Amino acid sequence: MAFGLAFVGFLAALAAPVHSQSAAGAQGGAGLPAYPVKVIRIVDAFPPGGGSDVVARLIAPKLTQAWGQQVLVENRGGANGTIGNEHVLRSAPDGYTILIATGSYAANPSLRTLPYDPINDITVIGRVASTVFMVVVHPSVPARTVKEFVALARAKPGAINFGATGTGGSTHLVMEFFKLTAAVDLTHIPYKGTGPAVSDLIGGQIQIMIAATAPVMPHVKSGRLRGLAVTGPKRIAGAPDLPTVIEAGVPGYDVTSWYAFVGPKGLPKEIVAAWNAELARIIQMPDIRGRFASGGMEAVSGPPEEFAAILKRDVDRWANVVKQAGIKLD
Repeated sequence: MAFGLAFVGFLAALAAPVHSQSAAGAQGGAGLPAYPVKVIRIVDAFPPGGGSDVVARLIAPKLTQAWGQQVLVENRGGANGTIGNEHVLRSAPDGYTILIATGSYAANPSLRTLPYDPINDITVIGRVASTVFMVVVHPSVPARTVKEFVALARAKPGAINFGATGTGGSTHLVMEFFKLTAAVDLTHIPYKGTGPAVSDLIGGQIQIMIAATAPVMPHVKSGRLRGLAVTGPKRIAGAPDLPTVIEAGVPGYDVTSWYAFVGPKGLPKEIVAAWNAELARIIQMPDIRGRFASGGMEAVSGPPEEFAAILKRDVDRWANVVKQAGIKLD
């Protein structure tokens, strides 16, 4: 089941001119001004520390280097991404305010009345990464496998708390899907973002999360969290010892996610093409691929039309999941 990422301050290291076609950005012509000529902001609609934040902050310095203009990351969290999403979609379609979208973007329409149309009010740029989620628990939880956790949860219905990014957020939906497929009863503790939830999981205030791999992988490797499984159809290079949830004994549980860039409706095709080409180049860089892999992500690219089809499919798919699980906003 598919789900559908401040500039970090290394300006001195990035200041050398870049002699490549990509550095030109979108050239002026046919009435279109040269691009970019000022600061670009990538808006992450969630607080710092989540998977989209990690991806955006990896890519932003590379864009700065390529285009010779600062590309900053701006976190605008709230309402499960709706606040940041609306800010971008209501911005001028000039390429200077761009959204990094996550799988929750596709789930929002089935949960709330949005102040924008998630399909028709955007210009798709393209995907940059796909990822699975990771089932992680606090080390005090007496379960070292998914099978053991399921047995523990069944013995204590409702006693185990899980953290998630608000009602209807991606981490909430993947856990509700887990509850359905594993037949367990867990108590939802909502957070404004993945970062705060992971902090409480490390502190023991909650016991389990199914989170994007990027923000939890370092804590699993350090021993502050215990990884039980990954949610995709196969194991990942960054954690080859962790089984899939299906391998671990929950048939039918297969969830992947994505990170993608979109802009406001009416973004000029020349700017879309410049972004799409530059993102495709950046995510093939060895250091970016290495960071993606260490966070359990895989670099993916393609034409805007390809991601547009994926987005529409996921909007429809998560509407069905929300209905089956009976998820309602608090």
